[in-house]
Amino acid sequence: MKIILTHEVSGLGAAGDVVDVKDGYARNYLVPRGFAIRWTKGGEKDVAQIRRARKIHEIATIEQANEIKSKLEAVKVRLAVRSGDAGRLFGSVTPADIASAIKAAGGPDVDKRRVELGSPIKTLGGHQVSVRLHPEVAAKLGVEVVAA
Repeated sequence: MKIILTHEVSGLGAAGDVVDVKDGYARNYLVPRGFAIRWTKGGEKDVAQIRRARKIHEIATIEQANEIKSKLEAVKVRLAVRSGDAGRLFGSVTPADIASAIKAAGGPDVDKRRVELGSPIKTLGGHQVSVRLHPEVAAKLGVEVVAA
């Protein structure tokens, strides 16, 4: 099935790309979550509009991405969350939580969709998080999760 991506999807493409995926993947995952819309002949206008919006929000050059990467890696991110006695969290830390913690720590404004967690953060302690700034540049930063 041909679809038009409305958001960046890891391993598939960026917003505005027209890709061909399995029917079930599109119908059950991408379209219901708003990551994609079905491709139609009239959808070319949508593709152009999505690409224009992407250019506005996109980091244009590798040099600019490296500059933001150095700022991100210099920031100490600390999240205070509720936890139980054994160090397990009530729930988990989301990419939105990390993006807001970066902003609160004095770092650059980061879109929550660019924050990649290897696995869900459900314990106290230090964790590694990747922030995709550009297709060729990703910043690795440490996040310390402490009890509130």
